[in-house]
Amino acid sequence: MRKTICGLLLAAVSVSANGQSGTNSPYSQYGLGVLADQTSGFNRGMNGVGVGFREHNQVNFVNPASYSAMDSLTFIFDAGVSAQITNFNENGKKKNAKNADFEYAVAGFRMARHLGMSFGVLPFTNVGYNFSTSAVLDANQTIGYINQYKGSGGIHQVFVGMGWEPVRHLSVGFNASYVWGEINRSISNAYDEGSGTEYSSINSLSKVYSATARSYKLDFGVQYQLPLGKKDFLVVGGTFSPGHKMNSTPQCTVTSVNPVTSVSNPTPYSIEDALELPNMMSAGLMFNHNNQLKVGVDYSLQQWSKTSFPVYKVQNDVPSYVLSNDYFLDRHKVTIGGEYGRGEMVRGFFNRLRYRAGVSYSTPYVKINGVDGPKELSVSAGFGIPIVNIINNRSYLNISAQWGHLSGKGLITENTFRINIGMTFNERWFMKWKVE
Repeated sequence: MRKTICGLLLAAVSVSANGQSGTNSPYSQYGLGVLADQTSGFNRGMNGVGVGFREHNQVNFVNPASYSAMDSLTFIFDAGVSAQITNFNENGKKKNAKNADFEYAVAGFRMARHLGMSFGVLPFTNVGYNFSTSAVLDANQTIGYINQYKGSGGIHQVFVGMGWEPVRHLSVGFNASYVWGEINRSISNAYDEGSGTEYSSINSLSKVYSATARSYKLDFGVQYQLPLGKKDFLVVGGTFSPGHKMNSTPQCTVTSVNPVTSVSNPTPYSIEDALELPNMMSAGLMFNHNNQLKVGVDYSLQQWSKTSFPVYKVQNDVPSYVLSNDYFLDRHKVTIGGEYGRGEMVRGFFNRLRYRAGVSYSTPYVKINGVDGPKELSVSAGFGIPIVNIINNRSYLNISAQWGHLSGKGLITENTFRINIGMTFNERWFMKWKVE
């Protein structure tokens, strides 16, 4: 079992390192890409809520303070994948796209009394799109052009974290991450005359953007458990991640090609240490009744507006590649979700199922052509299915379905249906067996 877990974790790191993208969205051409849902299988069923959740049999990396609640004697390994289909709608034109992706692989165990540890690999952003647009330039419709947009890559993170309960009911924790990745984007255009010649005399133009990130990320968490009675308690939680530069030098190469002579004229641009991570903070509440009904609400804020981003501009016929302070927006997100289950020790398969549901709303973090990007509304529902055999009755298969809707004034509308599957292995590794 240990070799299997190590192999799965190495495979997960390899998938991330190879830059597999988890999106087909044209919105991933902006900023650092589409922000990933950094949640595990049991969180996904509740649409990502988790700042106030303390689970003894799950790795809740949403708040590292929760690691202090993990059971003794056990080692928890959790890995997840997703498959999705997205419908794009722009001015009545519709198109579907399918995608499947590795989501995460994490592990956790209890190091000592009230002290837990976790490690794993997660996506941070995803970039993946390939589409084109076309139009005509003159009233006679004799000269047209086509623009081709392509992008791939993303930012990933591998982390190690600890959670500690120094005094009764109060827990603190941290995740220390190494973030890395490569983002590649390109825009190319070509012109065509309808008079029979393949190309017009107008030069074609291409812009290629690339950026490689190698940096760190720190996340700090706190939770306080407030007893409300013999069977009820409330958990108040919070997290904070300080923003900083990402040690990245984005590059932009603009190339003009004469279609008659095929002579190209590339012009490279670059900006030192231009990419940034913003300050990120969240707060959450979780109400627990008899360890059967759990309901939580989270609010998160990412201060992207305080960061800048490199953009290519042409003003007064003078091109430049400069940092813009008016590219990002602060991202706000509110999530409400809950879980119901009768417990782990009850008899009967259906009595041990965990039922989950959640809803969230978030604002955009980028501007598109000077206006706010799309807002997102999503809902989810799922199950925690127990895996019961003669040697293990603590592992779970977490399955959830999620619907997401992105829309904005004058922008493409996205409707995504996603299936998330996560497997939580909970093995008893540290028990000392007594021989009589």
